[in-house]
Amino acid sequence: MAEPKKDDFLDDIEDAEAEAYAEDMAEIDDDAAELDALRAERDELKDRFMRALADAENARKRADKDRREAENYGGSKLARDMLPVYDNMKRALEAAGEQTEATAALIEGVELTMRELVNVFRKHGIEPISPAVGDKFDPNHHQAMFEAPVPGTKSGEIIQVAAEGFMLHDRLLRPAQVGVSSNPG
Repeated sequence: MAEPKKDDFLDDIEDAEAEAYAEDMAEIDDDAAELDALRAERDELKDRFMRALADAENARKRADKDRREAENYGGSKLARDMLPVYDNMKRALEAAGEQTEATAALIEGVELTMRELVNVFRKHGIEPISPAVGDKFDPNHHQAMFEAPVPGTKSGEIIQVAAEGFMLHDRLLRPAQVGVSSNPG
């Protein structure tokens, strides 16, 4: 038998090292690809988590806003239905005129009831809009019931107040009903 040559032995070692190196490099490439895939999956999951967190925060804020609005404005239908009661009691007091001994107790009872109604309104954030004759017409708070040219007034001035308006917190519940001057400039 022939003895292996030293060069052949070295070539075999080099080939084995090259193969091992190639395997190591392939393994490193596989590990790097797996690491890249894991990073991409992590980034995707992190993005989904952040979006879900933002959605949950938005839902919480929306629910909180809805709760506050329901608390502040939930009774607006009832409040609107109570305004004619206020108007009728006010008309009754204005029509009472002279008090006699017989009507004094009745008028006092209506006044006390009216005061209690106003206190309940205030307690629930309902404030009257009470324009005066001569004030400037504001379409955000007043409703023009008629226009008339009245001497001595400017166009857009209130010339008569037919009914008070009301605000519920920062929302208009009912505009004040007014007559407006239509005098030219």
